[in-house]
Amino acid sequence: MRFLHTMIRVNDLEESLRFYCDGLGMTLLRRQDYPGGRFTLAFVGYGDEAAQTVVELTYNWDTHHYELGTGFGHLAIGVADIYKACDDLRARGVKVVRAPGPMQHGSTVIAFVEDPNGYRIELIQRRAE
Repeated sequence: MRFLHTMIRVNDLEESLRFYCDGLGMTLLRRQDYPGGRFTLAFVGYGDEAAQTVVELTYNWDTHHYELGTGFGHLAIGVADIYKACDDLRARGVKVVRAPGPMQHGSTVIAFVEDPNGYRIELIQRRAE
């Protein structure tokens, strides 16, 4: 078994694609409209779906606002230099909602950014391998 994707519902597909592709540097891997169901699916990620886990952005044509609820936590992305990554993201207009620094009860260096829908993405400083 392999983890394939995480699906999140988005309010504005074009705005979300700009955030994930232009802001976070992902690639739009595929996009499909489903007129009968009045929705569009767009898959974004850092590599081919055959080898990488990706994010599925679901845009329901007739719904323009979702409540995030209390069950969803965040997506996580590993970065080589978290301080530089946050500086680069800020320069691209991405909202950094928690500046880089050690997590409260540990030593892992993390930061959080927020997408246009209010979803949080955790950035985790990767150790040199």
